[in-house]
Amino acid sequence: MIQLGYFTLETPDIAKARGFYGALFGWTFDEEASKATYAHVANSDPAFGFSKVERAHGHTNLYFTVDDIDAVCARVTELGGRAAVPSDSPSGRSAVVQDDQGVSFSLWQPAPGYV
Repeated sequence: MIQLGYFTLETPDIAKARGFYGALFGWTFDEEASKATYAHVANSDPAFGFSKVERAHGHTNLYFTVDDIDAVCARVTELGGRAAVPSDSPSGRSAVVQDDQGVSFSLWQPAPGYV
């Protein structure tokens, strides 16, 4: 079953986003998983965080959990979409893809034992 496994909100200022949303919702942040360009919200389900961008576009980036990201990227292309080359991180592998109409979303293959 494919399900939403992760999402990010774009922000031009990570520190301000942490302050605003922390005060608004009482969120805390996982300092070990966070960095200068990313803030991971602690104990969230599904997992999510804030990604630094030059200029906020108001987009939410949805990551759908998959078992084999390479196979799913290939299938996206077969169906007329586009897929970036997956990138690796400590939490797993991810790739931004587009459907056959140009709508973007992301895929995430969690690292073993991560979820």
